[in-house]
Amino acid sequence: MNKFGLTTEEASKALSEQGNNALTQPPRETFWDKLWENFKDPIIRILILALLVNVVFVYMGHGDWIETMGIFLAIILATFVSTYSEYSNENAFQKLQEEASRIRCKVWRDGEPVELHIDDIVVGDAVILEAGDKVPVDGILLDGDVKLDQAALNGESKEAHKLIAPPDFTWGDGTIDFLDEHKLFRGSVVVEGQGIMQAVKIGDSSIYGQLTQELKDDERDSPLKLKLKGLAHHISQFGYAGGVLIALAVMLHKAYLYGDFGAYFANTPLLLSDLVQAVILGIIIIVMAMPEGLPLMIAIVSSLNMKKMLRDNVLVRKLVGIETAGSLNLLFTDKTGTITKGKLEVVRFITGDRQEYPAFDVLPAKLKAFTYQNVVLNTSAAVSDGAMVGGNMTERALSNYVGSYRMEEMLHRDKFIPFNSANKYSWAAVSGNGERYCLAKGAPEKLILQTSHYWDAEGNRQPLTEEMKKTLDDRMLELAADAIRMLALCTYESDIEGDELPADGLTLVGILGIRDEVRPEAIEAIAEVQDAGVQIVMITGDRRETAVAIAKDAGLLQRPNELVWTSAELAEMSDEQVKLELHKLRVVARALPMDKSRLVRLAQEMNLVVGMTGDGVNDSPALKKADVGFAMGSGTEVAKEAGDIVILDDNFLSIKQAILYGRTIYNSICKFIVFQLTINFSAVAINFIAPFIGIDKPLTITQILWINLVMDTLAALAFGGEPALEKYLREKPKDRSAPIVSKKMLSTITMGGVYMTFIAILFYKSSYVDHLFRNAPDHIYTYTGFFCTYIFMAVANGFNVRVSGLNLLEHIDKNKGFLNVMALIVAIQVLLTYVGGRILRTTPLNLHEWSVVVLFGLSIIVVDLLRKSVCQMLEKK
Repeated sequence: MNKFGLTTEEASKALSEQGNNALTQPPRETFWDKLWENFKDPIIRILILALLVNVVFVYMGHGDWIETMGIFLAIILATFVSTYSEYSNENAFQKLQEEASRIRCKVWRDGEPVELHIDDIVVGDAVILEAGDKVPVDGILLDGDVKLDQAALNGESKEAHKLIAPPDFTWGDGTIDFLDEHKLFRGSVVVEGQGIMQAVKIGDSSIYGQLTQELKDDERDSPLKLKLKGLAHHISQFGYAGGVLIALAVMLHKAYLYGDFGAYFANTPLLLSDLVQAVILGIIIIVMAMPEGLPLMIAIVSSLNMKKMLRDNVLVRKLVGIETAGSLNLLFTDKTGTITKGKLEVVRFITGDRQEYPAFDVLPAKLKAFTYQNVVLNTSAAVSDGAMVGGNMTERALSNYVGSYRMEEMLHRDKFIPFNSANKYSWAAVSGNGERYCLAKGAPEKLILQTSHYWDAEGNRQPLTEEMKKTLDDRMLELAADAIRMLALCTYESDIEGDELPADGLTLVGILGIRDEVRPEAIEAIAEVQDAGVQIVMITGDRRETAVAIAKDAGLLQRPNELVWTSAELAEMSDEQVKLELHKLRVVARALPMDKSRLVRLAQEMNLVVGMTGDGVNDSPALKKADVGFAMGSGTEVAKEAGDIVILDDNFLSIKQAILYGRTIYNSICKFIVFQLTINFSAVAINFIAPFIGIDKPLTITQILWINLVMDTLAALAFGGEPALEKYLREKPKDRSAPIVSKKMLSTITMGGVYMTFIAILFYKSSYVDHLFRNAPDHIYTYTGFFCTYIFMAVANGFNVRVSGLNLLEHIDKNKGFLNVMALIVAIQVLLTYVGGRILRTTPLNLHEWSVVVLFGLSIIVVDLLRKSVCQMLEKK
């Protein structure tokens, strides 16, 4: 019976007293929770207020139930579309998490090894660990010898060697010390060796569990949410002021027409009747000013782009994440797997006489054979059919280097001494084919001192002089500056007594240059993101020299004034000093988890929009705190839980795509706002001016309802499909607190709104325009012409606001839905002239009248092209 582990009875008692190893999941929002949150949107709140007022007027018999239903549907559609998109993506994310959490572990129970789900482990269990296993609990090593990759916890790429804990070892007061040689922590991975650990801290009590529970902090508002709050405030002020002024104007106009102000205000029944009508018109104008299509448009454009992003390996868990990604000013990013490939590769082979070979296939035969033997025989990893199984990152890199090469007759390993930190090498005695010799592999600075010869290209042993050693040292220094690690391969032609290599007499086979290469696509993506005005800071646990070399290759370090800090240097600086120099920072080396959280906090205090990438448990607090957290798909479940966006392929190129889609959403929203506010501005202005110039009902209530439907719901669909254009990455990030309606947008809205108001006055007051239509006592043909012209101008203005340049059909092939929606609006408008009748105050027009309508409708394009041309000339000056 095994001396470790619990009996079934002991395990049951531990379970009842201290619980199991399951982690308490952070509170998840249900569909209804998310829906309720979306109802708190400032624009939605305004619409709800307008809906309630309309309901009251409908109940009193003075409102319009169609308008009321229209507002109600706008609210429901907008909130449900955005809620469903976010909820469905959250479910997809949870499925990924569940797949990743199906971990089973081997433990000793009743003296026998049994397999349990990770959640079923209890305090005191003896867990069996082998190479490749993920440590399931916090505990101590009872038996064996293991090396762990703790990068997910502390960000350190260096493997941690764990030893058997002495009998009197105690866990201590809870101080976190990942370097303790006896303690093992949940989330780390066994890269070498095997052993048995005792579970001490499980579930939420483990360090991993504690970090999970920290992911419950409140989030600050996204930049878009802040901007929309400001827009809602200004629109509501404009709408309320417009509604009140129009109601007053109508009452004054009625009194003026009555002829006697005193008598008019004394005629109570007439006064009340007119007052009700004026208030109803005021309410309609307020509703008209409200962009009820905006929440729906945001939901549609976000949903469409989320689906596109998933095809680009970007899973958006929260809509706020993709919205915020487009506004990033500063991005803190990991190095390994994001900027670099995340796996070591042998990039060169150097012989004793300084010959360099780029690949294993081109090595001379003798050197190739010795290299292969050193890889598969001088290793602690398992080897099957001449191929390595498992092993640490370096050994896997060597295995990939030799590839499918196999020797016809393999030697036999007689003795093996594994690598240790004191000697910095491993060696193996091998024999076969009448030969017997030793293979050595380790740090060049150690082994080269012990060499006297080297193998040349012909397979002959040649003397390795001190001058040649000096030349090799110089070359290795050059390579080290390029973040290349070196590994020396040697042979020894005699037997070795003891466990150590002789101080002299080794023969150098060659020096391998190993590197975690920068992803080629990451270099281009980094350049594009920097051109987009986003400052990128690489945070890594690597030494300063290695970090600098990688940063230069990736294009992060380009100018002399750009800064590289180590964690120690950062710790010595005050918050104010960091803020003062932060804009020049490009690299943080030897970084600790608390460095990330501190940098995020300080950047946010500077009103910057901050992004953070991460994959480890140690990254989770910073991912949660950042405005948008990019979690890596290969990372820990805790990191992905903390992130807003999951980068499924761990590639920086995908982060660039997320920023691009975020900016696409922002630009699409801005286009829609310009389109809709132009209509809202003109509608309010027309109805405000009309009473003062003798126009009665320039737009009827039902016409306003149709315009509202066209400009809200249908236009939201049209602008929702706008393509992601690379030119958006050349724009500067929008200031977090800046209003969403820029000066350029305001000029477009004002020019378009004023022109549409001017055309309305022309139709109603110009006898020349009136004579372009057939004569009728009630001017029904002119009124129908204006209604159609107004809709056609709105459609034409949609083409104006789609593009910033003069080519109105630019990229239209990438949003054919826009053409379809606009064509549908025109078709329905033509149909309404035949079937609208008294309800819409329309009548069929003849061909001549339609030509007048089309010309006036298209005239807004000419006006806006002139405006754009003038603006471009001013910008050039």
